[in-house]
Amino acid sequence: MKPVVDRLKQEYEGKVTFKLYNVESDQEGQALAQQYGAQYVPTFVFVKSDGSVLETKVGETSEDDLKAALDALQ
Repeated sequence: MKPVVDRLKQEYEGKVTFKLYNVESDQEGQALAQQYGAQYVPTFVFVKSDGSVLETKVGETSEDDLKAALDALQ
């Protein structure tokens, strides 16, 4: 998934903020995983600028599905 996420980060630069966390070794990542109920890796949580969760995707996800969720954030 990393190559897909890296491409999307470039494509959506300036439009969407990406934050990636290692939930195994990063305390902030562990806290966010608990806050959003993430139990599996990868988990993508799409959060609007007002803090509300628009969508959560768990597991391997296609680039097209990720783009659709990112487009909905804008």
